[in-house]
Amino acid sequence: MLAKRFEKHVSAHLLCALAFVVALSGCAQQPGRTSGAKSVEASVDDEAADDIASSPGQQTSADDARSVLPLQDLTDTILYEFLLAEIAGQRGNAGLSAQAYFDLAKRTRDPRIARRATEVSIFARMNNIALESARLWYEADPGSARAVQVLAGLLLGAGQLEEAHPLLRNMLAAPGANPGDTFLQLVRSLSNVRDKAASLLLMQRLGADHASLPQSHLAIAQAALAAEREDVAIEEVRKAQVLRPDWEAAVLFEAQVLQRKSNPDAIARLARHLQRFPNSRDIRMNYARALVSEQRIAEARTEFQKLLADYPSNTEVIYSVALLALQSNDLAVAETNLLRLLDLDFRDKDGVRMYLGQIAEELNRFPDALRWYNEVESGEQYLPAQIRYAQVLAKQGSLDKARSHLHALAEQNSGQRVPLVLAEAQLLRDANEVKEAFQLLGKALDGQPENPDLLYDYAMLAERVDRVDILESSIRKVIAVRPDHAHAYNALGYSLADRNVRLEEARELIEVALKLAPRDYYIIDSMGWVLYRMGQNAEAVKYLRKAFAGRPDAEIAAHLGEVLWVSGERAEAEKIWVDANQKFPKNDSLTNTLKRFLPR
Repeated sequence: MLAKRFEKHVSAHLLCALAFVVALSGCAQQPGRTSGAKSVEASVDDEAADDIASSPGQQTSADDARSVLPLQDLTDTILYEFLLAEIAGQRGNAGLSAQAYFDLAKRTRDPRIARRATEVSIFARMNNIALESARLWYEADPGSARAVQVLAGLLLGAGQLEEAHPLLRNMLAAPGANPGDTFLQLVRSLSNVRDKAASLLLMQRLGADHASLPQSHLAIAQAALAAEREDVAIEEVRKAQVLRPDWEAAVLFEAQVLQRKSNPDAIARLARHLQRFPNSRDIRMNYARALVSEQRIAEARTEFQKLLADYPSNTEVIYSVALLALQSNDLAVAETNLLRLLDLDFRDKDGVRMYLGQIAEELNRFPDALRWYNEVESGEQYLPAQIRYAQVLAKQGSLDKARSHLHALAEQNSGQRVPLVLAEAQLLRDANEVKEAFQLLGKALDGQPENPDLLYDYAMLAERVDRVDILESSIRKVIAVRPDHAHAYNALGYSLADRNVRLEEARELIEVALKLAPRDYYIIDSMGWVLYRMGQNAEAVKYLRKAFAGRPDAEIAAHLGEVLWVSGERAEAEKIWVDANQKFPKNDSLTNTLKRFLPR
């Protein structure tokens, strides 16, 4: 692939190479002239330049055209090395091309060659050479805005923030610069820097020179949140709002920070903004979404109606309202708005059909569900729609027909066998044919013994058939293949905690999972559960309350209620259980907990 991408530009590059040779020759004869600048500019690999994703940008002219180019004798050695670099690129050897250009740039210190060396190195993903080439480019032509941008971006990518600081400061202060946009781009550039505290310090130092810019305060706030300094984030985002009170992005960010500790506080902040700026569409959408998460359905429905009244033909608004209605289980409103989208110029009609099929399923209108799934056309939604089609067949009692449907799909889509096997295993699990599902996945693993998805589902079924040994061995294989698989660590840790064995090991596994996915409420629930098993009830309640606030799930309700009950908070425990049982009357975990503590 690398060779093919590189070869797309070969002819142009070789022509430009000849032009460049002429340009160098001209420079040797006429010092200070820029006759070659246009040719060099034309030879820039646009795709490579685009790959400088972390480079904070501002519009630049062809600043090479105004650079004072060095006296450059066109020696046989320079010509040979230049053609070597270009031919290496033509033959797909981007690494050799980058190294040859870098060596030539070091020898000549010509900014045009250094620029080319930088671009080719970026294309070849040779970050160290790209950085050194960019340093040469900047040293040879410190007045080039593009050289400053690229060097600063590469320094940020390498985590060398101290060296990047003066370059960024100059960029922000340059004539014609747009510092507001640059601050917001900088935050994105810093997202991959590991030292979040250093990133925050850099943003604060840069922002000190631009205290009147609301974007600088929002950028500092975002860096502060990444560094887990919520106090600084709130302080800075509020400074941004003082400077620009109607700025929705700042208000949404403040609500995001507040939501970490209190959803009601976040809702109140959005409500205050709407009182002052009632036409803030994105704020109202997020306000409605937050109301749904707090189960304040009647209030959320009022917000839906306001949005639709203000934007009756806006497909994005209609779609958002439909999804919010789905989230609040208001299926009639959701279906009405989704059907409207099919008559409008909406970008993702297959996605709409998927949602309509799910609504029909929920309402037990199975023929309608089958029709919607069958209307999904080829594309990324096609396979999920066909899997749902099989699930509806199974719900109608046609398990054999559903499995045959999946088998036919596997024959047509050999590259999708794993998701189709997993779907078939789920059909069997739903039909309480757990042993057959277990055997099916075991057979699939014979052909793909290290597939993490097959291993994970096989482990989950192993627990159902009392094969704890297979559960543990399979999960450990998943972790070996995918060491960043948070749910694998969590599954093994929770299994140990639930069986009340090897609790220290269980806690260590769940701690790893929590580091990998700190906002996963099921993992947070697992931490609460293992702490309860270890007798640390007060700490357990903190985790379980956080998990339940984020996801009021039946199993989390069962866990939280149990810990509260044994801690003496029986009235609260009973209320949580009763409320959850009304929403999830068929949940086995909750039902079993109620039988143990509230036998009736």
